[in-house]
Amino acid sequence: MDPKAPQLNLRREVGLTGAVALIAGTMIGSGIFMSPQYVLLAIGSPGASLVVWACCGLLAILASLCYAELGTLICESGGEYIYILRNTGPSVAFLLIFSSVMFVRPAGVVGIALSFARYAVAPFYADCAPPELLVKCVAASAILLLATVNCLNVRFAMSVQVFFMVAKVFALLVIVIGGVTRLIQGDVLEFEDSFANTNVGINPIGIAFYQGLWSYDGWNNLNSVTEELKRPEVNLPRAVLIAIPMVTLLYVLVNVSYLMVMTPAELMSSSAVAVTWGNKVLGSWGWIMSVAAALSAFGSLNGTFFSGGRVCFVAAREGHMPDILAMAHVHRLTPSPALIFTTVISLLVLIPGDFQSIVNFFSFTAWFFYAITISGLLYLKIKKPELPRPYTVPFIIPILVLLAAIFLVLAPIIDNPQIEYLYVTLFILSGILVYIPVIHYKLCPGLLTRITLFLQLFLEVAPADKNL
Repeated sequence: MDPKAPQLNLRREVGLTGAVALIAGTMIGSGIFMSPQYVLLAIGSPGASLVVWACCGLLAILASLCYAELGTLICESGGEYIYILRNTGPSVAFLLIFSSVMFVRPAGVVGIALSFARYAVAPFYADCAPPELLVKCVAASAILLLATVNCLNVRFAMSVQVFFMVAKVFALLVIVIGGVTRLIQGDVLEFEDSFANTNVGINPIGIAFYQGLWSYDGWNNLNSVTEELKRPEVNLPRAVLIAIPMVTLLYVLVNVSYLMVMTPAELMSSSAVAVTWGNKVLGSWGWIMSVAAALSAFGSLNGTFFSGGRVCFVAAREGHMPDILAMAHVHRLTPSPALIFTTVISLLVLIPGDFQSIVNFFSFTAWFFYAITISGLLYLKIKKPELPRPYTVPFIIPILVLLAAIFLVLAPIIDNPQIEYLYVTLFILSGILVYIPVIHYKLCPGLLTRITLFLQLFLEVAPADKNL
């Protein structure tokens, strides 16, 4: 804890391949195997669901381009937290990190872990739903395993990410090729009146986008680890322009393949779309899709852990979290205390976890802070145009992303108010009750210092400085 002691740094070990794997490998997770039925259920028609998937991809591309400019302008890890801190101030940034650490990030981890667990146990319960307790135990095991991997070694964690990205891209290509094969054979369902029964209300469109954007979540992951990225001014924009269009194309083609094989009613009633598709196309080899979906979710969970721990680490370094979370292991140079803390919170959220509600409220909270972040980019473009920008986007792009974010936050609430949205809003604002006494007035008891010193010795960690 001596401020004069030599500081540690997290190494720049993420190259372009690792950067693409971190974005694409996190995005391609459980969503594309679970969300299609929810998107179709919300929007009502196959044609409209494909439009939603394409629009979600376009929004992710535009938003990530805005983040690429922010990431090359503010070369610090932490993603939207650090951007809001630098542009808006510490109070709003603390509300973000409070809701992120206590709800948004753990909710994302739990949603992906539950998806992995359901697909992992699905082959053993072919004729019935698996016990919920078993699903949660498997999800908890996955969380603990990946927490250990990320605490041990950065390169190993990135190697895991690259391997699973290749595996999941291959799995999606199998689905696409299977659909093309059925099309060539002529054994496909007709796309007549594909836009019939479309739900054009504000709320169903908003919910459909929430479910679709869940599958694209991870587009901003690279901004959370900027300080560990080699040549961020070059590799950040390149990775974004490679990964997200590739994922968007795959998602649209995979959904077309689903609709070629299953009727809308079959797709909406399926509890595991990829497994149902596999049983129809691959026959006795249909179980392969369960394995592929489980591996895909596992890789996405690894990427979420990798970036999520860094956000917590950066917030502690800025004084918004306990000091122990801003430390790195003295030998492995991983932010192990932050990763352990994220694991504990995720396991607590897992206890009452429910996939669909997690997706809706995760998306609502996330896009609220995305809107604030994009507003910061517009502020920098207007008020500080002289700042050096290795990469820049046209002014119209952040405006379009901001309008979309405002729609995603307000539309479902206005069209169909639910008390849960009020609870989430109150939860975010409750961070003020922590910020004023603990952060602003620094009313920290001496006990916290003694606990920090004990954990520092026990975990073999030391304060880590910025890697700029």
